[in-house]
Amino acid sequence: MERRDWMKAFGTLAAGGVVYVLTAPAHRVQAGSRAVPGGPAAEQHPARYYTRLEGKAVRCDLCFRQCRIAAGNSGFCRNRVNDGGSLYTTVYGRPSAVNVEPTEKEPMHHFLPGSNMLCIGTASCNFRCQFCHNWHLSQHSVDEVTRRFALTPAEAVRLAQRRGVPSISFTYNEPTVFYEYMYDVAEEAQAAGVRIIFHSNGGMRPEPLKDILQYTDAVTMDLKGFRDEYYQRLCEARLDPVLESLKIVRQEGVWLEIVNLVLPGYNDDTEELQSMCRWIRAELGPDVPLHFSRFSPAYKMTHLTPTPVATLEGCRDIAHEEGIRYVSIGNVPGHRDNSSFCPQCGELIIERFHFSVGAVNLDDGRCTFCDTPIPGIWE
Repeated sequence: MERRDWMKAFGTLAAGGVVYVLTAPAHRVQAGSRAVPGGPAAEQHPARYYTRLEGKAVRCDLCFRQCRIAAGNSGFCRNRVNDGGSLYTTVYGRPSAVNVEPTEKEPMHHFLPGSNMLCIGTASCNFRCQFCHNWHLSQHSVDEVTRRFALTPAEAVRLAQRRGVPSISFTYNEPTVFYEYMYDVAEEAQAAGVRIIFHSNGGMRPEPLKDILQYTDAVTMDLKGFRDEYYQRLCEARLDPVLESLKIVRQEGVWLEIVNLVLPGYNDDTEELQSMCRWIRAELGPDVPLHFSRFSPAYKMTHLTPTPVATLEGCRDIAHEEGIRYVSIGNVPGHRDNSSFCPQCGELIIERFHFSVGAVNLDDGRCTFCDTPIPGIWE
């Protein structure tokens, strides 16, 4: 898309939805096994975090998979290709989804409530979640998503400034798979005073995670379940790297919120939820907000029904019983627990209806009613 066409298209995005168009069906890709058609592409950009191996193979060191990629092939994420023994990313500066969204949609509840963010995403993912709500992007390669915008890091930051939004969020698909682009946008944003959020599945390796966190203000991280078998079966992933990532974000002092998408009959077991909440409290502390989100039938799990509201309320009760102070229920517009309440006096501190914010009863980060400090980023 030409730059002038991109800017014209973006003018409609603030009130619209995510932009993406597909041309081909998704296909299963094994780590390091996908041949890359043609020769070197103009869109390729040098990748970070990889090790050269014998025979012009490389090992990608960006995520927990550490794919071994032969020359001419791509890794599990589809976005990182080995061209003659050097690793490149094919999605740098080529977002397939750009929009202005409420910060609450991330979800991010203790970060500039009522503000908007410029959201950016590309194609593909390093997980294969069968229940993905954004599968149109995450489960396709960049070649299968026809709507690709040319947007440099500097242009992304200027776009956020022109739109008057205080933050940029990397979301829709897993930011790990467009790490180099995210990193350069984040570096530009920090210099310009624009804040950075990203929403991650937690599969990034420690070194790149720590490196990007130096330019990051807040992270929303999915904790999809609390059994490795769940991760392997439904996501083709693993639990331990996610737990390590959660601890790293907290240790690095970056604001963290956790999302648990509740699939009826799969990750709503009482004992599993108790174990998860105990781990969060012990390893991350009681003040990390925990969002229980309602599942709607999607992708390969359209046979399921939406999560019963009573199930979500049971999850909330378990979290409170285990000492988690800030618990919300998401994707149920109008539910009381869309809003946030002071853990000390129980009064309403941030009123929400789905993604819209009403009253904010905070004074300099403290509950207006009892003066209890409420952790978060408020200004």
